[in-house]
Amino acid sequence: MRKAEVRGPGEGWDVILVVAAGGALGSLSRWGIGQVLTTQPRGFPWSTFLVNVSGAFAMGVLMVFVLDVWPPSRLVQPFLGVGILGGFTTVSTYLLDTRALIAADQELLAATYLFGTLTAGLAAVWVGIVGARMLTRRLRS
Repeated sequence: MRKAEVRGPGEGWDVILVVAAGGALGSLSRWGIGQVLTTQPRGFPWSTFLVNVSGAFAMGVLMVFVLDVWPPSRLVQPFLGVGILGGFTTVSTYLLDTRALIAADQELLAATYLFGTLTAGLAAVWVGIVGARMLTRRLRS
């Protein structure tokens, strides 16, 4: 485990800038997917589901590479993990989608979406971690 660096006042603007740039890219990617995979009223919010589950998978893969494979970098994890994947995935839309389904009297679909996204996301991050570890072990041998 790496130690957190303590910074003085005025330091760390490079990290703030890479998080902002990554967040912009991730958010635009999520928006684009939402434009392609539109959700019908009272329908399952596939775009948000796919974004959050694929983002969880990518986070699992990324953390293996950031923590175990690549040389330490102050900017890679903030740019890719916090910025791009943080902007790409969305808890707020996930919860708003759930609320919209409940408001449309789609309680069973809302529960399926709410718990299905959580379950699929946890499974995806686990698959990402295990898959990335298997891949790195194979490449090293």
